[in-house]
Amino acid sequence: MLSPRKTKFRKHHRGRMKGISTRGNSIVFGKFALQALEPSWITSRQIEAGRRSMTRYARRGGKIWIRIFPDKPVTMRPAETRMGSGKGSPEYWVAVVKPGRILYEMDGVPENIARAAMKIAAYKMPNKTQFLIRDNKDLIDSKI
Repeated sequence: MLSPRKTKFRKHHRGRMKGISTRGNSIVFGKFALQALEPSWITSRQIEAGRRSMTRYARRGGKIWIRIFPDKPVTMRPAETRMGSGKGSPEYWVAVVKPGRILYEMDGVPENIARAAMKIAAYKMPNKTQFLIRDNKDLIDSKI
């Protein structure tokens, strides 16, 4: 699973997911992409599950790019702990995703295989997504 090697601070604030994604919202590497339509935290486990399902469906054909990285630690308190005594310890990592962000890109496979593989990966995501195709300069989109 993905996680940073080292961070400046162990614990982060929760923050807000306002607005739309201004970075990482266009297809750069592949021909097909999966784009987020809702804001959410995507855990490293969910990212890995989506990657595995796409790789298995494509039968190791083509190339897959993961365009998000979980760099935010989420802390949890132990069960049945009284109030106070500080913030919990980091338990897992999440990527903060805003609407418009490209999650995965794919190339080297036919469109029908890419669409089906992305659909399986979309089931593993906590937010709504759509399938995009890079066609020269303009994008053709269709909701999954």
